[in-house]
Parts: sequence; structure tokens; C-alpha cells
Amino acid sequence: MSTSRIPASQRHEFRAFRRIPTRWADNDLYGHVNNVVYYTWFDTAINSMLIEEGVLDLHGGSIAGFVVETHCNYLSPISYPQEVDIGIRVGRIGTSSVRYELAVFPKDEEHACAQGHFVHVYVDRATQRPVPISGGLAQLLQRLVWP
Repeated sequence: MSTSRIPASQRHEFRAFRRIPTRWADNDLYGHVNNVVYYTWFDTAINSMLIEEGVLDLHGGSIAGFVVETHCNYLSPISYPQEVDIGIRVGRIGTSSVRYELAVFPKDEEHACAQGHFVHVYVDRATQRPVPISGGLAQLLQRLVWP
């Protein structure tokens, strides 16, 4: 059985960042941020970026991004009261889906302490059927493609 370690992503490999403070409640019994919190950071980083860029309207928009796949590798622990930067890039754009690749960087550090991905399928809110990615969303995603 191989025990090879996954190499940590580096800051320069990401196109956008969102700073998130850890909270007291994020720590678990073992004194570090619990694994499920990382997924909320991924979701928050992506959706806040989409809202700020004007390509996601939570209440009046005709499309929504449904999460269909998530994954995270934990490389080193962090704990409250650290701040983290969530690095965002796009690994693949399909017709109606996008694979966001994310990494968690402790504030002012160059190497990720966790990294993973999130796949959104964009759907029509009324029918919940996939729709092609277009317009401002497509333009934003193209800017985030790595490499």
C-alpha cells in the first residue's frame, strides 16, 4: 500500500481568494477545525464570489448551481482563531457544469493546509433541468481557469 503524500497547492496557482475567519464553534473535540467546516468554506467562497461578480441572484435569478460532487484532502490542521484564505480556480468547464478547485491557506502562508473540489451543475430554477453556462457566468469562469 502506498502512503505517498499529496503535494500541497500553492497560492500562485489560484485565480481568486476569499478570506474567512475561523470561529470558536469550528473547533472540534481534538482542538482543530472539524472536517465538515471546510465544505462550508468552499460553498461560501464560491457563492460569495458569484454574487459579488453579479452572476448569481439568489432570489430572482433564473438559474441555480446544484452541488453534485465534493472532495477534500486535509494536509495539516488549523484551529480557531486563525484566518484562512480560500483559493479558487476552475479546473474544467462543461456545457452545464463546472469543477471548481479550492484550497485552504492559513493567513499569510504559501502552502495549502487542505484542498479539494466542488462540482456545480447549473439548472433552470423552475424545471431543475441543466442549462448551458453562458453570459457573464461563462466569462467569469473562463477568467478562473487554471492553467
